[in-house]
Amino acid sequence: MIFAVEEINNSTDLLPGISLGYKMYDTCGSVARSVRAALALANGNEAVSAPSEEQCTKPAQVQAIIGEASKIDKAVIAVVKNFNKSLAQLVKHFGWTWVGAIRTNDDYGNNGMATFTETAQQLGICLEYSVPFFRTDSPDKIRKIIDIIKASTSKVIVAFLSYLDMDVLKHEMSKHNMTGYQWVGSEGWIFDSQTAETDRHHILDGAIGLSIPKAHVSGMREFILNVKPLNSSGHEIFTEFWETLFSCKFKQSESSTGNERECTGHEDLTGVQNGFTDMSLMPIFNNVYKGVYAVAHALHSILGCNKTCQYKVQLDPLTVRDEVYFNQNGEPPAKYEIINWQPKENGFVDFVTVGLYDASLPADKHLKLQNNSLVWAQNSKQVPVSVCSEKCPSGTHSVTCVRCQPEFWSNERRDACVKKEAEFLSYEEIMGVLLTATSLFGTCMTVGVAVIFFRHRKSPIVRANNSELSFLLLFSLTLCFLCSLTFIGRPSDWSCMLRHTAFGITFVLCISCVLGKTMVVLMAFRATLPGSNVMKWFGPVQQRLSVLAFTLIQVVICILWLSISPPFPFKNFKQFKDKIILECALGSALGFWAVLGYIGLLAILCFILAFLARKLPDNFNEAKFITFSMLIFCAVWITFIPAYVSSPGKFSVAVEIFAILASSFGLLICTFIPKCYIVLLKPEPYFRKCSYKSTVKGSKHVVT
Repeated sequence: MIFAVEEINNSTDLLPGISLGYKMYDTCGSVARSVRAALALANGNEAVSAPSEEQCTKPAQVQAIIGEASKIDKAVIAVVKNFNKSLAQLVKHFGWTWVGAIRTNDDYGNNGMATFTETAQQLGICLEYSVPFFRTDSPDKIRKIIDIIKASTSKVIVAFLSYLDMDVLKHEMSKHNMTGYQWVGSEGWIFDSQTAETDRHHILDGAIGLSIPKAHVSGMREFILNVKPLNSSGHEIFTEFWETLFSCKFKQSESSTGNERECTGHEDLTGVQNGFTDMSLMPIFNNVYKGVYAVAHALHSILGCNKTCQYKVQLDPLTVRDEVYFNQNGEPPAKYEIINWQPKENGFVDFVTVGLYDASLPADKHLKLQNNSLVWAQNSKQVPVSVCSEKCPSGTHSVTCVRCQPEFWSNERRDACVKKEAEFLSYEEIMGVLLTATSLFGTCMTVGVAVIFFRHRKSPIVRANNSELSFLLLFSLTLCFLCSLTFIGRPSDWSCMLRHTAFGITFVLCISCVLGKTMVVLMAFRATLPGSNVMKWFGPVQQRLSVLAFTLIQVVICILWLSISPPFPFKNFKQFKDKIILECALGSALGFWAVLGYIGLLAILCFILAFLARKLPDNFNEAKFITFSMLIFCAVWITFIPAYVSSPGKFSVAVEIFAILASSFGLLICTFIPKCYIVLLKPEPYFRKCSYKSTVKGSKHVVT
């Protein structure tokens, strides 16, 4: 700053005839001291104690204030915004979508991190944690921050810290041997040479971040190296600094004890290696240099300077401040160098420029990197991986692997949730069409048989096979074929209750009729024995009552089932992760298995009776056909159970429909098709044979 002021004062082109003065305060890294110093500069109160109201209203004594970036919040907010959008894009470039963040707990750090967080979310970057940190925090608070970092899964830490805070944090992490993290740094510490020199435990090796672009201020190095502790008039300006630097004392120094080496003021700075002579700070020097020149040019314009300036113009500090802009929005251009910390063999660190960020270029060219020259944490050449997981598990999305709602599923890119496909057996799909067609075909076939039997109801073969039970059986078979249709389509409250109860009742009605016919056959042949009057105990009335009684038992079971815990439509999210299975929950599993068990009990009883009657005379004995039909029925339903349990989704419903249709066709074909064949194609030979056999037996009961 002194160099720039003296250069301007010696210029004949800029502010001719006017000399700039300056006052300097050391903020000591404190926001409070920065504010107090700014007030002192603004109101002319030299003391840093709290100024009175009268003192605060004095005319401004300075025309501009140049302060460090992290302390002049309003003036730097645009810079912070641009910087952190750039930092977020750098993180995104390397695919780091799951990161931790630490910030200095002041306006600079908090505002900067807020901007970074907002931009990061837009770019799909998520923060596992974001913690504030200040170098004066209590040990307990610092320990909690260390624990948070230790417990985290992210391997990249974005540190928006001042170099003073980074020094303290780095020291604490070294106590816990916390190496191997990839650090992304703000300009507050990323090119601070002292921070690098004191990193003896290699906590920050491989760090990468954005810094102010390199610049060169002509004459700056020479000016620094030629600084003297006394000005041309012999006044002290750097005596305390000089005494500390060279471990000596001036004669006139108040702290001199007389035992120290005397300072001459001509000591050589060229051999000194410290922050004062560190030319790596030239980018900061350049910013200060440009800041002073910006103020000078603003004053030059306001005072209407040409060869001379208008000294009487009343200066308004607001005018000066408002005019010091870099573009029409008052924002400086976002242009930064990308710095990578690369350890050297001697243990020191090189700040290597590996790329450039320039917001003035097209969006796809903002970031330019030389990836092959990068060195990462633990001296690795491989880009670290820091994501929520290597690949989001099924059913989750985004970089944080947020679980989708039960009715949603992640898309192919797994960055959004889409509604799951609802699966059920519908009439529109091929399987549904085939099963519907089969059901309707069975219904038509049953109706056709009923028509044949009705037209030939006077024939001996129809009359001999108990026409009343035959028609009731055909009616129940028709219902069995039709009830399979209730299993197709989107499940609803009524369809879920109807499908199982209709199936249970119609099948019991069907098997009750078959059981009745089987008992009639047995009774008929028993009645041929001398002195037997069995048939009077199992006549038409008893047959009807037996069918009614067997069916009523199933009706009672179904009523209890529907009353206590009926079936209901259910969305099954567990069977398949990527789709919803719409099905009918049983409600009461006991009710379902009671219905099936009762059907099975009647089928087994019918099979046993038919099996016992299979060796009776053939011509009017349908027991063997009933045996075959019951064999098919039992085989179908025994294989149904494992197939139903193992079939996924809508296929379990298809298996149930297939079992209903297969057993219905078995009963229809085995019981009625042979009779239809005789009635339609070979009535005479069969009747003649029957008549002959009846004559030989000499009993009408055989024919009946």
